[in-house]
Amino acid sequence: MTGTDTGVGKTYVTACIARILRRDGLRVGVYKPVASGCVYRDGQLVSDDALVLWDAAGRFGELDAVCPQRFAAPLAPPLAAAAEGRVVDPALLRAGLQPWLACADIVLIEGAGGLMSPVSDVDFVADLAYDFGFPLLVVAANALGVINQTLQTLITAAVFREGLDVAGIVLNHPRPAPPDDPSIATNRRELERHCVPPILAELAWQAEDFDVSVPWQALAQVSCDWRPA
Repeated sequence: MTGTDTGVGKTYVTACIARILRRDGLRVGVYKPVASGCVYRDGQLVSDDALVLWDAAGRFGELDAVCPQRFAAPLAPPLAAAAEGRVVDPALLRAGLQPWLACADIVLIEGAGGLMSPVSDVDFVADLAYDFGFPLLVVAANALGVINQTLQTLITAAVFREGLDVAGIVLNHPRPAPPDDPSIATNRRELERHCVPPILAELAWQAEDFDVSVPWQALAQVSCDWRPA
């Protein structure tokens, strides 16, 4: 799961998908390789995003394994780590996925920010997506500017290394619709016109189900390969 920007609702969308997969009887693993802006609760540094994902997945597995690397400062992870005199461990970003692959029927991975957000001193989110090799779901916020942001994300996916497979796009409403943004009524149609990967579904403000039924498990297994020849 990647986003066109921060604050587009990646965690909310991922949690909704996790609940749907649980209703289908699947053991759902959730993994967020690194998080910043974490808070202390009962003496432990907790990622609120990781907790939301874990709850949505029925608390399958261990919370610590959902997000193994957590930092307090609300900065990009490598800067948040530096503020504590630490560094993000690139090897752990990747190795932390393995326990989930061993025990879950399906694993949902949530990146931090967009594809080109740094997650370590040597990695962007796109590096992890490429190394994991799973298809991407792009979460885009239905608001003015989403067409440009979504197309830029898709272009980045197409040209990063040998390209990243994009299964599709989820158009999300992460906040109530402002009365002064008429683009909300036309953004989906325009995205469908301009994007090669499909608009898979739309999620209304505070909704728990998407506007259409999506075969999420099948999308995880067979991606839509739209990389240029």
